[in-house]
Amino acid sequence: MTQVDTAETGQGDADRRAAGTGAWRARIRRWIRVGSRPEPWKRGPVLAALALLLGLFMLLHAEIPNRTGGLGSLVETFLPWFGLFVPVLLAGALWRRSASAVVALLLPVTVWLNLFGGLLADKSHPGGDLTVVSHNVGADNPDPVDTARDLAASHADVLALEEITPQARGTYEKELAKAYPHHTAQGTVGLWSKLPLSDTQPVDIAMDYGPLGDTKPRDVKLAYNRALRATVTTDHGPLAVYVAHLGSVRVNTRAGFWTDSRDRNAQALGKAIAAEQNKRVVLLGDLNGTVDDRALAGITSQLRSVQDVAGDGFGFSWPAKFPIARIDQILVRGVEPKSSWVLPATGSDHLPVAAGISW
Repeated sequence: MTQVDTAETGQGDADRRAAGTGAWRARIRRWIRVGSRPEPWKRGPVLAALALLLGLFMLLHAEIPNRTGGLGSLVETFLPWFGLFVPVLLAGALWRRSASAVVALLLPVTVWLNLFGGLLADKSHPGGDLTVVSHNVGADNPDPVDTARDLAASHADVLALEEITPQARGTYEKELAKAYPHHTAQGTVGLWSKLPLSDTQPVDIAMDYGPLGDTKPRDVKLAYNRALRATVTTDHGPLAVYVAHLGSVRVNTRAGFWTDSRDRNAQALGKAIAAEQNKRVVLLGDLNGTVDDRALAGITSQLRSVQDVAGDGFGFSWPAKFPIARIDQILVRGVEPKSSWVLPATGSDHLPVAAGISW
């Protein structure tokens, strides 16, 4: 019995020594693994670099050249959407537990908030002396009657329509006649008003379609003129109102982001506004560009966007089914924007935009 007990005891000591050695080896391997891992500040260098590049990209967007396929204008059209890369990079930084990537994200977040943070708050105020509405009614609108009735139901004092076809012009004139006794139509744009109009005239913005041709349906022929000016008589004095539909933009593999017509139209319209003698001016129209687009600088340097001053949110207006950009604008000078909003969809591929202005 004593010999057996001794043998068992020796075997137990050996097992314990082996177990202890195995435990130490496991601890050493674990320490090696921990020691080989980068510290939180060294993890995710690629994510940190991407975050910094995103911030610089948005900060220096005006430096992106426009000569190659209109890249600068294309970026500026969809600039707010680059903020969506921030949560994607943040998720990657948290997954990698990268402190450097998280800190680097402060740059794009700060830049985005500086550019667009003001649009997140509701800046509208009650009241307003005049309500204006602008709507690209769409050349291929299947139901101009309902569109006209929806716009009349907005109770706007001044209503601007763009992309009016010869086929639909009579429909709009008939349906809007009761609510708007004063109106003028010049080519594809028109102005309907509850207040008297005078000095109505077309504005030559030298529209041409360029090498890629017209994208409208072949059976719809648009007239040449796409801009007008009129004076609206108000209780506070005359108000100069411009209605414009700038040239289309197109994305094409040959031309890139093609904006030649739009850019020439914008320059011509900017010159017309610069020559305007009335200190109170409202521009209503489909400018086929956002106010961030450098190509519209000749216009936006003279007028301010009601959406920026008195809007609630981004006010995206196109395309109607899933708006991603505000290319339908209401810009003013000499009057105070009180509110700005987007109206419900009609039969057009654009949403109507509205604003309340005050003296």
